[in-house]
Amino acid sequence: MRRPRTAGRRATTRRATTRRAALCVALLAPAAGCGLVSGSPMTDAVQPGSIGRGQPLKGAKLTVTSKEFTEQIILGQIMGLAFKAAGAQVVDRTSIQGSIGAREAVRSGTADGMYEYTGTGWITYLGNTTPVVDPHKQWLAVRKADRANGITWLAPSRLNNTYALAVNDRLQKKYRVRTLSDVAALSKKQRPAATVCVENEFASRDDGLTGMKKKYGMDIPSGNVSKMSGGVVYTQASQGSPCAFGEVFTTDGRIKAMRLNVLRDDRNFFPNYNAAPEMNAATMKKYPRIAQVLAPVTRALNNKVARELNAKVDVEGQDPHQVAKDWMVEKGFLKAS
Repeated sequence: MRRPRTAGRRATTRRATTRRAALCVALLAPAAGCGLVSGSPMTDAVQPGSIGRGQPLKGAKLTVTSKEFTEQIILGQIMGLAFKAAGAQVVDRTSIQGSIGAREAVRSGTADGMYEYTGTGWITYLGNTTPVVDPHKQWLAVRKADRANGITWLAPSRLNNTYALAVNDRLQKKYRVRTLSDVAALSKKQRPAATVCVENEFASRDDGLTGMKKKYGMDIPSGNVSKMSGGVVYTQASQGSPCAFGEVFTTDGRIKAMRLNVLRDDRNFFPNYNAAPEMNAATMKKYPRIAQVLAPVTRALNNKVARELNAKVDVEGQDPHQVAKDWMVEKGFLKAS
């Protein structure tokens, strides 16, 4: 059983990933130095359900990978199980440290595919500084640009693991806030009430608190901002003290577990991080029916599903592989023998 990693580590992981990716690329480090791990066969005796009928991938030997945080590991298991149901032999090489290791594994063909986020592709790997506001157009842009890197992006999911502010039930009713624009209005009418808990780095980033305040015209003085570690932010936001609002990730399992309410980014400030299959282009050329196998699974992924699955691992301590398998059986994608 893999040791579950808290979803709170995703914040640190995403930021650290950007720096590590740049370092690995710059140094042309050996793959092992960027976090690659050896894989193991996925041995589940699963049968086709609504996907994999006729076993279109029979005879294929496919390797799946992922980054090392909870949501990524679950998505890697989902992809591997889908391939198994379609008749492929699957090697599980998930839980690679840092994004660049998993990305390089797919690009080089050491692995055949993973679920990656469009925002990570656009900003971290392709070097853009301005996100594309429309999520579909961002996916199209990433797909087009990454063809030159030997990578094929399949259709994206509605799962969007991006930044947000969250508030507990009591304070949401008290302040009548549903959107970030509502928070901006509150900050002008009742400045003392507009208090936020954030991680240190988020507080100063242009794509964090600084940029959000500017975009929405929030009047939040430094005295209303409490800086702390990511995990503590969730606890404090659920208590409503010392902050009314907390910085969260939209698919974090603790959002549901702590009964937090995510406020809508109604002016589309934060980048879109929609999960989509990122596949080795040569693999897709050899096995084009992979797209057909994964499409219904990807369509079923959204933020609600991600929060529930992440919570089973991060809050309840379940095994990511079993969580992925149970969900796929429940959805009818495959049958467990």
